[in-house]
Amino acid sequence: MADQSIPQTRTAEDARPEAVSPGTAPHAEGISRRRLLGTAGATGLVLGAAGGAAGYAAAPAGATPLTSLGDGRVMFHGKHQPGITTPTPARGHLVAFDLAAGAGRKEAAALLRRWSDTARRLMAGEPAGSGDTDVARDAGPSSLTVTFGFGHSFFGRTGLEKQRPVSLDPLPDFSSDQLDKARSNGDLWVQVGADDALVAFHALRALQKDAGAAARVRWQMNGFNRSPGATAHPMTARNLMGQVDGTRNPKTTDADFDQRIFVPGTGGGQGGGGGEGQGGGEGSGANDPAWMANGSYVVVRRIRMLLDDWEELSAKDQEDVIGRRKSDGAPLSGGGETTDMDLEKTDRDGNLVVPINAHARITRPDQNGGAAMLRRPLSYHDGFDADGVPDAGLLFVCWQADPLRGFVPVQRKLDRGDALSRFVRHEASGLFAVPGGAAEGEYVGQRLLEG
Repeated sequence: MADQSIPQTRTAEDARPEAVSPGTAPHAEGISRRRLLGTAGATGLVLGAAGGAAGYAAAPAGATPLTSLGDGRVMFHGKHQPGITTPTPARGHLVAFDLAAGAGRKEAAALLRRWSDTARRLMAGEPAGSGDTDVARDAGPSSLTVTFGFGHSFFGRTGLEKQRPVSLDPLPDFSSDQLDKARSNGDLWVQVGADDALVAFHALRALQKDAGAAARVRWQMNGFNRSPGATAHPMTARNLMGQVDGTRNPKTTDADFDQRIFVPGTGGGQGGGGGEGQGGGEGSGANDPAWMANGSYVVVRRIRMLLDDWEELSAKDQEDVIGRRKSDGAPLSGGGETTDMDLEKTDRDGNLVVPINAHARITRPDQNGGAAMLRRPLSYHDGFDADGVPDAGLLFVCWQADPLRGFVPVQRKLDRGDALSRFVRHEASGLFAVPGGAAEGEYVGQRLLEG
């Protein structure tokens, strides 16, 4: 959980390559009607933590300043879709749609055009368009991201079977799966994330209304993470088991990051790469259609944590299951959170300090032929049953250039002896092809639907 299979949130080393900082946000088109700006007194300019918001006019006395949290903006148009390399949001929604009976390629294209326009508007802090509900009227963009993907079944529904990527073949069965088919897969997938719950819900509702008669919701899941600024300094977040979660997540600064996470921009070729603890080998690309250039594949799993059983363990037993200290996420072999794990270290009795079935040992890339994935999860809590047992856990979201070289080998190894398996249950699953970002004037998926 602390390493590969159950993922991370934001850390001190996270970057927002697609985000515009509060001090550099574009203002050429004027201030959105959502930007409620103010001052500590009656006059002056608003100054955010990242610098002065030059050009902002003072708001009336008593108005609440728009903080740097609300002012965070991620660009919709770009090489890659938003919501992949941006840090995990404080609030998120995952939703899958099935095309309505009789809807095909033409209806899907019109829907993606509507969705892309709505996402662009909302991510800029603007109203959704006609019929906006005003739920987020007073808020800034709050780092809203909207991401779109296509499921395996989408291509048969739209007559595009020849354009379906080989990498989108259904995932194999795993022995630990107890999957609810009604909450798995789907024709279309949408991910919404924001650092404000109302902003995230507003986007979810707008997109659901945009679907109209073309598509219906198949399933929808809600999640959350620690809010930015909740800790004294940036740090790796914890999951609902109380574990520091996501220490070894790939970073955008890694030399082979793009090769491991994104389909090559040419729509073909090789990925992979080397690097200590990363492995190498051929990656995705050779079999990917051109419309997937600069895209990625996302695996979505609803993983229920059996918290009552987990919390009966002592802190020492929990650490042995994970292979890391609960207090700071450091490996049991010693050092700090980012210290390399010594897999051969033994105690005075000759026992391995990091147990052979510890989750962090099993999920290491160098223990899985270099398999790597970018994890961007959400915790969830859907209430308690009649006995007071929490329905809570992780909405596992991981990105890779090729799921057969990313998610699949790691999950297979977990299936064969992960100590954490006793305390989690995989209840839903999906795999989606997420195309590259839309250029100015384009909508997401246009190269597939109009190619």
